[in-house]
Amino acid sequence: FLRGFDADHGTDVAFFADGMPINFRSHAHGQGYTDLNFIIPETIEGLDVSKGAYVPEYGDFATAGAVNFRTREVVKEGVIQLSGGQFDTQRHLLMFSPTTGKVRTLIAAEGYYTNGPFQNDNRYFRANLLGKMTINPTGRSELSVTGTFHKAQWNASGEVPLRVVTDGTLDRFGSLDPSEGGNTTRSTARLNYHYDTTSGGRFFANAYGQYYKFDLYTNFTFLLNDPVNGDGIQQSDRRVIYGGDVGYRQTGTFLDAESAVTVGVQSRVDHIHARLGTQVKRNPLDTTIDSDVMEASYSPFVKAEIQPAPWIRLVGGVRGEVFTFDVRNRCLTCAEQPTGRTTSGLALPKANMILGPWLATELFVNYGEGYHSNDARSAVAPGSVPLARARTYEVGARSRPWGPEGVELIATLWAIDLQSELVFVGDDGTTEIRGATKRRGMEVAARGRVWGPLSFNGSLTWSRARFENGARVPNAPELTAYGALLLRWPEALTSQIQATYFGVRSLDENLKAPAWVDVDLSERYRLPITLPHGRMEAFLFVQNLFNTKWEQATFGFTSRLAGEPAGGVSDIHFVPGNPRFFMGGVAWYF
Repeated sequence: FLRGFDADHGTDVAFFADGMPINFRSHAHGQGYTDLNFIIPETIEGLDVSKGAYVPEYGDFATAGAVNFRTREVVKEGVIQLSGGQFDTQRHLLMFSPTTGKVRTLIAAEGYYTNGPFQNDNRYFRANLLGKMTINPTGRSELSVTGTFHKAQWNASGEVPLRVVTDGTLDRFGSLDPSEGGNTTRSTARLNYHYDTTSGGRFFANAYGQYYKFDLYTNFTFLLNDPVNGDGIQQSDRRVIYGGDVGYRQTGTFLDAESAVTVGVQSRVDHIHARLGTQVKRNPLDTTIDSDVMEASYSPFVKAEIQPAPWIRLVGGVRGEVFTFDVRNRCLTCAEQPTGRTTSGLALPKANMILGPWLATELFVNYGEGYHSNDARSAVAPGSVPLARARTYEVGARSRPWGPEGVELIATLWAIDLQSELVFVGDDGTTEIRGATKRRGMEVAARGRVWGPLSFNGSLTWSRARFENGARVPNAPELTAYGALLLRWPEALTSQIQATYFGVRSLDENLKAPAWVDVDLSERYRLPITLPHGRMEAFLFVQNLFNTKWEQATFGFTSRLAGEPAGGVSDIHFVPGNPRFFMGGVAWYF
């Protein structure tokens, strides 16, 4: 929920793993669909986060921002971790580095299972594997190769209509169609290489490939469209993705000013088989859409950084985009679907200015144009907008009034004008393209060490999202806040308490989602046990400490239950968040 966007499907926030894109184009479930479950959290060394569309290296879906997960090369200690909790939950982890010298390696494996709090057991199973090898072919170059494998399957209780929970017909953790659920598989391989020259330059080249399989069984509207069989749908996606980038960065001086210039080009190709059809209890009935899609993009960019004086830094550039969409209809008996081939392109300027620091404070002004691509099946339709341009603006300040090791304060005013909005459609479980929108907002944040062993990280964001006619954008968050306190006790104990607030938001012109606060607590303690090799820790995690009734997802649309009018009932539909949940375990570091 970044800067006024409900990025439930990832459409306006771009995600990467070591530079490999994670968002899916023209996905069967929703444009830009993002599944992060293939990432093992303990393998992540750090995050590169960019808000807005101000960075030339980021393209598709990076309108509200972009996040790049950087994986570790090695771990100093191997770890075997066993944990369990309520609702038959288990999570087990193995991670170690067989070699740490000239050849640096990382091996990680994760297994997870839970039934969740639902009356219809989740039976959610997830397995992840990661292998990474990093070497230095020469003293000035580095090469890393990473492979991952992910497999998951689950049952789901679906989105529950609020009216049946309010009248007591159904528990909030109940289900009207217990056959919902799905399965997915994802395999990835990526290669990252760079060579540093003797004159301050760096040549870089990266490549990746992915194989993906996904099947999702849902029933959003129940008996609205088909009173006999129900409105169950199956969304299936099969694809191969490959791409990469190559470029060069040179640092030096220009007119006696420190400067750097980066030039590069990125490419990506998706070969997709996407299908939407009706189903009853996961048994297929009819096919609604069945398409083969070939979608390719080619993106040159240039970025310049210069510091003409100690108190001013300028960063700017331009990014080009050329997309090719090719859609073929595989279903001869389906209603006529858009098919054909089209090409679209954009030029996206970026400009950033940083002033200061004065009195430990920097001021910044940023402008950048970004975009999200639209589904290829709509992109080839006459009069469509294949690439939706976004203009993003921000002005703000960063300050460390208590010194470089103290708390950093940030305040930002921002705006995003998007050419074409995507809105969730419950009837078919995907998104439709709506008109242009304007978002305005402000954000304040603080992070850093407060005192000795106590650190804080928190932010508050207010936003306003409207279509050009003044109507509210469905699901757009208005007020969100997050705060976390981390305390490292001297007695080998680490405590963290964090709270997330989500304000009231409009689902349509008549329905509003309620506000909620969720508080989580985690404790980690180094056990005073002497081992011949390594050490041990115990940990406890409490989610939703105060047992708040909160929602993982909330939408407003029309559905129909047995005995209701043929036109259905407009209502709030939600996926409940976990009640108070305890989970604990032990970890052996060796």
